[in-house]
Amino acid sequence: MGNSLMEDIMSFQNPVFIPGPTNMPEAIRQACYMPTIDHRSPLFGDILHPCLDGVRRVLKSESASIFIFPSTGTGGWETALTNTLSAGDKVLAARNGMFSHRWIDMCQRHGLDVQVVETPWGEGLPADKYEEILRADTSHQIKVVLATHNETATGVKSDIAAVRRALDAAGHPAMLFVDGVSSIGSMDFRMDEWGVDIAVTGSQKGFMLPAGLAIVGVSAKAMEATKTASLPRTFFDLGDMQKGYDNNAFPYTPPVGLMNGLKLSLEMLEAEGLESVFARHARIATGVRKAVDAWGLQLCAASPEVYSNSVSAIRTPEGFNATGIVNVAAKDYGMAFGVGLGEVAGKVFRIGHLGMLTDAMMLSGLGVAEMVMVDLGLDVKLGSGVAAAQDFYRHGGQSARQAAA
Repeated sequence: MGNSLMEDIMSFQNPVFIPGPTNMPEAIRQACYMPTIDHRSPLFGDILHPCLDGVRRVLKSESASIFIFPSTGTGGWETALTNTLSAGDKVLAARNGMFSHRWIDMCQRHGLDVQVVETPWGEGLPADKYEEILRADTSHQIKVVLATHNETATGVKSDIAAVRRALDAAGHPAMLFVDGVSSIGSMDFRMDEWGVDIAVTGSQKGFMLPAGLAIVGVSAKAMEATKTASLPRTFFDLGDMQKGYDNNAFPYTPPVGLMNGLKLSLEMLEAEGLESVFARHARIATGVRKAVDAWGLQLCAASPEVYSNSVSAIRTPEGFNATGIVNVAAKDYGMAFGVGLGEVAGKVFRIGHLGMLTDAMMLSGLGVAEMVMVDLGLDVKLGSGVAAAQDFYRHGGQSARQAAA
């Protein structure tokens, strides 16, 4: 009992390197841990409206309607589908990882007709194939195109602007729905510029909060579609939620503490500056990729243009069970990494590098991953990946020289 308790305590001291939930700033944790208030009083409006306005700015939208539900990204997917579509409506989607697969599965369970473009896991969305299919759909049967911006299972970022260009080139009126769960708040997202009709994310990744909020941005075109959509919806009804917002409330009890944490999270992101947040994620991710190269390993992502800045899925040698790295890291070192999912289960382990993270924190994760791989007999030189990342992260001694002067 004593040893187990001590191991738990040690694990809590270490940062996590799963792709979400991410590490939480202590100030945000404290903001969530607040006294009870009357959620039907004007006081709640002082939390609600800054959240809606702040999310809209993170999405880089001037006009999107923002909705925040007590849920997760999966609830955001369901919000998008049930508010805009009717049974039998046709949806176009590519399956290039576990999370695109799950959104497709949800569509099918709701009685939607999904045209699936099977895409190798490790590659981005095939915008050219989308354009070909959309051009052929001259009767405009396809109502929605689904796109996963950042496939968390494979560490692959897709070009959403290219998907929008495909829609426009085909002259097709379908709506564009984007899963930005592991990108929004960590990587650049341009809802208006990319013509995104619904953007879905969650609280537990770039926003540095516990899981519990589905965050959805909705265009005017998608809001119009809610008037004729007939899929059943109650908890996720946008009309009910908007009526609540108009009265500084939810149609049911809101998650006040999480909303208060989101308000602070948005303030912190904007204080750092969104472009600086994106640059920090890009820098940390590049250091991870330098380490992977030094280990002699490869990413699941097929090419540099699809490398994710929020999560890296790292392939291990043929015949080696990559899940062992995650298990040993947790058991022996009290540190959490992500396992492979679906088609890449056992073939990759994942390092999440998003949310509240610094270069120095990342070096601790790389150091543990390296020790575990050596412990398990992989041909990795101890210190090689950490040194490669350090060489990239270091500031060249400029500040040290200035201090000495």
